Amino acid sequence: MSFSLKRIYAIFYKDLKDLMKNMFVLTTVLTPVLFAVLTVQSEPLHFDVHYLIINLVFIMTTVFLQGAIIAEEKEKNTLRGLMMSPATTTEILIGKSGLSVLLTIITLALCIRITGYEFVYANALFLALFLSFILYLAMGTLLGLLARTVVEASLVLMPLMFVFGLGSLLLEIISDYPSLVFLEYLPNFHLQFLVEAVDAGKAFREVTGNLIVIALWMVFVCFLTVMVYRKREVDGK
Repeated sequence: MSFSLKRIYAIFYKDLKDLMKNMFVLTTVLTPVLFAVLTVQSEPLHFDVHYLIINLVFIMTTVFLQGAIIAEEKEKNTLRGLMMSPATTTEILIGKSGLSVLLTIITLALCIRITGYEFVYANALFLALFLSFILYLAMGTLLGLLARTVVEASLVLMPLMFVFGLGSLLLEIISDYPSLVFLEYLPNFHLQFLVEAVDAGKAFREVTGNLIVIALWMVFVCFLTVMVYRKREVDGK
């Protein structure tokens, strides 16, 4: 079966129309923009705050929107039909990810513009952001496949936002409770550690460890997502 951009666009366009009708999802994914507007009132902003906002974009826009799009298909009992349609798995996943990719880029650009954050133009940083983006896109897909409804997906979002979104705040808790030190291996922390190192002028090879941790998380979540998707194709649930 040949690869079809037309089928991908049809999936993307349907999701776009559905999103315009769902104000709950639309306002949730734009929450980081409001947060950026509120935080910019206090100056100057430390880079921790900038990456707190970036992580919130990944969780509240990328993860939640992707999860809500797929969970809504399940809620309407149309996901199974989509899987059984002429569209290939690749076309479905690309089409279903298109809106999340677009809104993440727009939201991220708006937040950066509002806060005035200036990127350090380093290959390691852009690679880390790209790996993180793929990781959270896969996490959102996994969330949608596991959640039965959009409401259920939004409930699961809360602990995800606490663990993966509020990085700098969670680091303060970890410093008070040494038994939680293992949480420092979360990808959002290593993104922050990498930024600190890049800002300090460290070379690419000196942040390789941070990139490896983020990449391992990405591979692990992508693997889980593919496994769950294949299972849904078979059992139709």
